[in-house]
Amino acid sequence: MSNILNRQVPIFLSYLLITAFGLMGSFHASAQSTATYPNKTIRLIAPVAAGGGLDHLARAVAERLSRNLGQSIIVDNVSGGGGAIAAQATAKAVPDGYTLMISYVGTHGTNPAVRKLNYDAIKDFTPIGMIGATPNVLIINTNVPAKNLTEFVAYAKKNPAKLTYGTAGPGTLTHLGMEQFKMASGIFMVHVPYRGISPAFTDLLGGQTDAMLPTLFAAIPYLKTNRVRALAITGQKRSSAEPNIPTFKELGYPGFDGQQWYGISGPANIPDAIVHKLNTELNKVLATPEFNQEMSSEAMTLLPMTPQQFGTYIKEDIARWTNVAKSRQIEIE
Repeated sequence: MSNILNRQVPIFLSYLLITAFGLMGSFHASAQSTATYPNKTIRLIAPVAAGGGLDHLARAVAERLSRNLGQSIIVDNVSGGGGAIAAQATAKAVPDGYTLMISYVGTHGTNPAVRKLNYDAIKDFTPIGMIGATPNVLIINTNVPAKNLTEFVAYAKKNPAKLTYGTAGPGTLTHLGMEQFKMASGIFMVHVPYRGISPAFTDLLGGQTDAMLPTLFAAIPYLKTNRVRALAITGQKRSSAEPNIPTFKELGYPGFDGQQWYGISGPANIPDAIVHKLNTELNKVLATPEFNQEMSSEAMTLLPMTPQQFGTYIKEDIARWTNVAKSRQIEIE
């Protein structure tokens, strides 16, 4: 019996040594790959078809971040499902920093609040950093007899169910933001959903609907030509793009901080060193006057954050819209 044990002990010790050396080798390889990151092309998924504002933002960020990192970044347009397909593809990718995505209020804010998704917007992702946000603006058809928000609320209360508002679709920011306002102001308006913001604008301008809550950037061309009237914008402060429009907060409606925001995320469990490097270089991009000016022309305020701050922002945004969706019994199949 003792002879058998004597033979087994060296075998067991050999197994331990082999395992230990294997783990050390794996750790060394991982540390080495982290230290040399990036040493191949990075894929940046844009959750929309080519063309449009989000795609333009993705390419502008990719170009500058590529220069900073000294490595190519390819923008891969993956549309469908309101960004859900792109988010799923990112969540399932290897967490090595070579697959990232432009996460935004749809994929990591409103959709998780109103839909059953095949991904967890918090657990399945690594927040890299915020890029920026564009406020939403409450606009009305000029035929509505209200010059400001106070008059609009008073008119709506005197004419219950008469007013309508258009959105880019059920469960979108343009929908949930307006439902939040209806709750806060105690008014009622009929929701008219569209398949996108363009047809919603068409009917607002034509007088088929009375109000909307689009992004400020989308509304600016119509504000410049006085075809719509702006009453208030979301966010903590006025936008430099349209400084004469007061915030909801100024007008007595706190908590209207929902905005069309954009950031960069990756799959869960990206090594901290890689996350730190990406965040550092992204924030350098945001600090350049050239990029700042380009984004300002699109009514976007740049919001550099640490990965931890960005992760907290996402959690708070999901919680905000989840509360609105539950209060208004909004659930999209």
